[in-house]
Amino acid sequence: MKNLLEHTGIAPGRLHFSWISSAESTKFVDVVKKITEEVKALEPALNYAKTEPKVN
Repeated sequence: MKNLLEHTGIAPGRLHFSWISSAESTKFVDVVKKITEEVKALEPALNYAKTEPKVN
């Protein structure tokens, strides 16, 4: 997955997976806070819209 993200220009740190049960509200809050801090610490996301290649 990391290679695919890098290939598309998305920093791997911007994608997070976590399994949280509906009974784990405290864990949900902790995970959201942690992810928010990590993403805010990253450089701003760039515009990754694909454009047509320039033909010389």
